[in-house]
Amino acid sequence: MKLLSVNLGHRKYVPYTDHPEGVTGIDKQPVEGPVRVAAPGPKGTGGSGVAGDQVCSLRHHGGDDQAVYAVAREDLDDWERELGRPLANGVFGENLTTSGLDVSGALIGERWRIGSEVVLEVTSGRIPCRTFQGHVGERQWVKRFMAKGAPGAYLRVIEPGEIRAGDAVEIVHRPDHDVTVTLQFRAVTTERGLLPRLLAAGEALHPESLEAAHKYVAQHGA
Repeated sequence: MKLLSVNLGHRKYVPYTDHPEGVTGIDKQPVEGPVRVAAPGPKGTGGSGVAGDQVCSLRHHGGDDQAVYAVAREDLDDWERELGRPLANGVFGENLTTSGLDVSGALIGERWRIGSEVVLEVTSGRIPCRTFQGHVGERQWVKRFMAKGAPGAYLRVIEPGEIRAGDAVEIVHRPDHDVTVTLQFRAVTTERGLLPRLLAAGEALHPESLEAAHKYVAQHGA
């Protein structure tokens, strides 16, 4: 398991975002050399946990529980076959493109050591939006992405440090439950009846998903 690329995005004007200023940082490109990773602060004020990566919509992106976004190269390859066109590392707006790691199948609360310093913890899957659809340029992209159920993973920073392309990735902790990123993603998007199952992940779960699960149980029972 290894890190194929570290990808950074910069503020860019585009016609397909609903950001009030018409900007996005989704167009991320691989970079060379070491990149610092650290907790950016609470959502709404903190941006990306990856130094040099710009987050334009702080309402929806960034913050401690979405500090880093990872996508498996294997999932990009699968989409390449389906779409019939090449997809470069970073095209999904991911900070980390990995190899040999089942990113969407990771457990909520699973921890990865990348290189010798950084430890990240899985919190949730990525919810597709209009900006993502416009960036990829495929019709019905949001619907297709949700149907696929391989959203990649958001991660929080447990131990900060530097990472670079080529670093080894090691799973250093796997929690004792069965709540995967894909399960969490399905529960908060297309299969709300799965929400009670998310509670098994406890505080490791992204706070917004944990709140949604508690509300569902309060209204409908477990």
